[in-house]
Amino acid sequence: MRERVLLAIVTLNNRSSWTSQDEAREMTELIHSCGGQVVHTVFCKAMPPTASHLITKGKVEEIQALCQAGGVDTVVLGHDLKGTQQRNLEEDFGVKTLDRTQVILDIFAHNATSLEGKMQVELAQSQYLLPRLVGYGKEMSRLGGGIGTSGPGETKLEVDRRRIAARITKLKKDLQAVAQSRQVKRKKRQEQQVPTVALIGYTNAGKSTLLNVLTDAATRTHEGLFTTLDSLSRQTLLPDHRKVVFTDTVGFMHDLPHGLIEAFKATLEEVSQADLLLHVMDISHSDYRHFYKAVNAVLEELGTLDKATILVLNKIDKLDDQKRFKEFAQSHPRLVAVSALTGQNIHSLLLTIEEALSEGTKAIDVLLACNRMDLVNLAYAQGQVLQVDYTAQGIHLKAILPSKTAGVILKEAL
Repeated sequence: MRERVLLAIVTLNNRSSWTSQDEAREMTELIHSCGGQVVHTVFCKAMPPTASHLITKGKVEEIQALCQAGGVDTVVLGHDLKGTQQRNLEEDFGVKTLDRTQVILDIFAHNATSLEGKMQVELAQSQYLLPRLVGYGKEMSRLGGGIGTSGPGETKLEVDRRRIAARITKLKKDLQAVAQSRQVKRKKRQEQQVPTVALIGYTNAGKSTLLNVLTDAATRTHEGLFTTLDSLSRQTLLPDHRKVVFTDTVGFMHDLPHGLIEAFKATLEEVSQADLLLHVMDISHSDYRHFYKAVNAVLEELGTLDKATILVLNKIDKLDDQKRFKEFAQSHPRLVAVSALTGQNIHSLLLTIEEALSEGTKAIDVLLACNRMDLVNLAYAQGQVLQVDYTAQGIHLKAILPSKTAGVILKEAL
């Protein structure tokens, strides 16, 4: 049985392009993804927010009345809360009270399967909890002057702080080791001149389904948010027989908590190191414009907004309004509309990837020593071989190759 949730959407200013209804729709999806069912939705304007509860006294009383009437197991606020605010609201409502980041972390915890994914989630949870310890539990909140402020409560708080801080330090160190291991693998691919294409996009845009289609991978997919937490890399051949590595990444989200970006930096490094990005977008979703802007905001934070990108408009099998394509056609010369589910236009996408990776290619016509079959194999792996002749003078090779690969072979030419 699903947990019954009262959702409170909090508006603190009118500067966001997201409306309260947009926020409610996304929060409902998040709650559903972690096993909840929204039974009430309350819209709250808090300008300015109150220090003790975030929302106004009137809204606190309205939500309190709905909770007391029964049928509510949990209250979720679509905004982050301070520890004291969460404690005060929970006492007033009489039911478990969570904020937006806690819901996202719960989904992450459910979907983390690998050791790295679990460490990343634990790091994000610990970084979220540490500054909020004062607000969790009466026995840990007695700080300051006056009667009743010393004793076990304060000691327990300090012990917990030190324990969590030490755990954060260890997790960061362990994740750094994982990042170094990934760097070694990445360096090996670079030495072999294998280009990398990273799949990015809003959560549930269909990146994992697309990876499966492009590489015959067996990545777990289902309708839900943040299904993929680990960067999964798979090598395949493009139609011109060039090797390429496709890498899936964790889904983005608007106002993604900064602590999550920090925790998943090792995974998101794949984005900054990739030769090409595939920005996968669910063009059938009503909020597709918001999703597009949110992904670009994260890319800007990662410093990769200017990287070579193909915009992949996915789920066209669900789309009736073909006019949506025109919105992006002028600003994105490399745009492909596909259905990862049905396979529609996947070949066109592969040809577009070929074209994008071929920028900066060079045609070579060289004579190599008879014992340099390793260079011939490199040409086959990285480009398009037009002709190979084995003569008494050596190996005559004609090929179209990436500039770096062409440079390596040209240095060894007779």
